[in-house]
Amino acid sequence: MGKRENHGGKIMKRVLYSVCIGSLALALTAGAAQDKRSERARPQHRTANVHATRPANTGATMSAHRNVSAAQYRQRSSSAVVKHNTGLRAVRERNVARNERMRERNSQEFRARSNVAVNRDRNLAVTRTRNDVNRYRNTNESRARNSVAVNRERNFAVNRTRNAEVNRARNANEFRGRNNVAINRNRNFAVNRTSNAAYYRGGKVRITNNWRGEAFRGQRYAAFRNYNRQWHDRSWWRSHYDRIIFVNNGWYYWNAGYWFPAWGYAPSVSYVYDGPIYAYNGWTPDRVTVGVQEQLARAGYYDGPIDGVLGPMTREAIAAFQADNGLAVTSAIDEPTLATLGVA
Repeated sequence: MGKRENHGGKIMKRVLYSVCIGSLALALTAGAAQDKRSERARPQHRTANVHATRPANTGATMSAHRNVSAAQYRQRSSSAVVKHNTGLRAVRERNVARNERMRERNSQEFRARSNVAVNRDRNLAVTRTRNDVNRYRNTNESRARNSVAVNRERNFAVNRTRNAEVNRARNANEFRGRNNVAINRNRNFAVNRTSNAAYYRGGKVRITNNWRGEAFRGQRYAAFRNYNRQWHDRSWWRSHYDRIIFVNNGWYYWNAGYWFPAWGYAPSVSYVYDGPIYAYNGWTPDRVTVGVQEQLARAGYYDGPIDGVLGPMTREAIAAFQADNGLAVTSAIDEPTLATLGVA
């Protein structure tokens, strides 16, 4: 029995030894295989010296090759880290710039809102003051209108009697003035008829074209005393007078309140009357003549056509009227004659 137990223990020792040896062999084999896979997976970097000499595949050569690859790996890792840090720095800078822009934009919006609020308050204050001013102004204007209305009524009441008295006196004076004009006209007719008849040769009035006599003194007859016929061409008349009109087939120019015939303005034109024509209020010669013809016809001195032409019949009627009213007989339309006829 003792021998069998010793034999069995030896067998167990052998079995355990074999198991240990096999496990160690398997571990070594697995480690070698893993190292080979790592070497195959790692890129092969050969230096210039390796390509040139290519030594035998010894343990020292493999160790140097492994050290070179690790340095390159660390270099590549450092480059990647630098690139990563550079990218992070760029992103950070962009974020900072964006934040600055947002801060500036928010600041501008805040200032704009503040300005809107300030302007709103300012406008409210200005509008309130303006409304107060307008209210005060409107009140004053309303008070002024009321005062005007009150004063108007007061003036009506106060001045009614005064106006009646003033107007009564004024009307009386005007009435007396009109009566005096009528009385003086009749007195002139009666007083001067005899002297005029004696002066004009027994009462026969003749048309005159000569205004150099003693009867034509005074400023009112200066245009007739100084009149001389002038012959000039059209350009001369235009350069000397700015108002020239065509009336009754003749050209007349305006000068110092009278119309004069513009001889030579049109060579083929002739004039029925050669002399000045007084024009009240700037009237044209034909209009003045029409007024004189109408007044003479009413007074019984003229019975010819009302045509505005200062012809022989009209001039004879003017001369008779002038003689009967104690006027200088110009046989033409002058200022005293128009005043006496009531045209001017």
